[in-house]
Amino acid sequence: MPTYLSPGVYVEEVEAGSRPIEGVGTAVAAFVGLAEKGPVNAPTLVSNWTQFSETFGDFVPGSYLAHSVYGYFLNGGGNCYIVRIGADGENGHASANGNGRRAIAGKPEARLGGYRIVAKSADAKPITVEVADPDGDKPADDRFKLVINVDDKPVETFDGVTTKKGADNVATKVSTQSKLVTIEEVVAGSALMKPDKGKVGLVAPEPEPELPSTDRLGAQDYVGDAADRTGFSGLEAIDDITMVAVPDLIAAYEQGAVDLETVQAVQVAMIAHCELMGDRMAILDAPPGLSAQQVKEWRVDGAGYDSKFAALYWPYVKVFDPSSGTNRFVPPSGHMAGVWARNDDTRGVHKAPANEVVRGAISLQTNITKAEHDLLNPAGINCIRSFPGRGIRVWGARTLSSDPAWRYLNVRRLFNYLEESILVGTQWVVFEPNDDALWARVRRTISAFLVNEWRKGALFGLTPDEAYYVKCDRETNPSEAIDAGQVTCLIGVAPVKPAEFVVFQLAQFSGGTSLVNE
Repeated sequence: MPTYLSPGVYVEEVEAGSRPIEGVGTAVAAFVGLAEKGPVNAPTLVSNWTQFSETFGDFVPGSYLAHSVYGYFLNGGGNCYIVRIGADGENGHASANGNGRRAIAGKPEARLGGYRIVAKSADAKPITVEVADPDGDKPADDRFKLVINVDDKPVETFDGVTTKKGADNVATKVSTQSKLVTIEEVVAGSALMKPDKGKVGLVAPEPEPELPSTDRLGAQDYVGDAADRTGFSGLEAIDDITMVAVPDLIAAYEQGAVDLETVQAVQVAMIAHCELMGDRMAILDAPPGLSAQQVKEWRVDGAGYDSKFAALYWPYVKVFDPSSGTNRFVPPSGHMAGVWARNDDTRGVHKAPANEVVRGAISLQTNITKAEHDLLNPAGINCIRSFPGRGIRVWGARTLSSDPAWRYLNVRRLFNYLEESILVGTQWVVFEPNDDALWARVRRTISAFLVNEWRKGALFGLTPDEAYYVKCDRETNPSEAIDAGQVTCLIGVAPVKPAEFVVFQLAQFSGGTSLVNE
């Protein structure tokens, strides 16, 4: 309390008894993979496809990262973090372990008016091309002399050449007679004009960007190290992330860079990372080319994952590939992350991210039957299905947990959201006097947050008392806990579960009889 020493009127600002809890973001993805350029092993925030392409390049062969990020934005995703692996240094040069393929620089060249002059070999000495007036007293207006110099000394001279067609055409004459250069037209016929007098030097063009490669990439490249901020382990320092996908793990497997056991080792590490963080989900891709029976056997007998912080989607989706001009199948994790984000934005994190159209999907690698789906769904394999007249849709919303309490994705993600929101929104409690007044403020703060979630439809119950409870009093905070500096608040919520199986029971009854009145 302030001390008042003289008479007067005083105005003071006081803090509210409780502070509102604001909901945290629920749909920020992280993608780990290969790109043609950009920072290496530095989680980089991008908010749209333009930012990604400017920072990390466009679609490239041998990588699924760009396709996954594009599918994420196309399906409604917003912010995401990109971790580029497989290159050494910020300039994206190939690493010593062969993770990149450096393209060879082209031969020296130069532009001269409407022509492109290219050296026939990568000569060690500098070559210059000079345009001068032709020899003779009265040269024609369209004639000129072209001199090829090596190390500033004339070596070849072509006098009286012209831009017009014929034996003296400069492109024809130089390309056939010169031992040093060739000339080609880069401007259409009538637009070609006599080049201006002067001298230009042939310069080797910049090498083409190296293509990303999975050559000799191992599990550690994907997993990385939290201390060194590499791989997806480096994402521990970023609290905003709620989804993690590693689509280029599948690219490495397809190219023979890793075996199936390594794929499972990386995915186990992804799951462990998400469980450690406690507020994010791993979106996994199944190995490529599997049938319904094979993917079920791989899931149950091979991988055997059991986690409430992971989800698996199958089959692959076919999308347009701008890098080749054809269509190709890609792992679905990026598109699914976008569907999650769209679902959260339009309905809320409490709604199961299923029965949603997969934007950008042309077809599926496997069109499964109802019987096959009956086999896969209990195993926690979220299927993507094609329905006549309804497009390609996500038709599953389960985690990989064997615990029925955490069977559904929306339940796990709702708890992630509630826990993180309460954690962030109650930081003001730390170092406050640990007494009844504080406990009452904590109860009011958390109850006000949960009642809003109940009104949104996130919690089950006709009244708030049925939907949640908050207990923070002398019972939860005995004297020994107070002496230890602890405040304990018990919170219980009843999450809504998805209507996964909708059953309409039809019965036949005799006409003229009303079952309603019986």
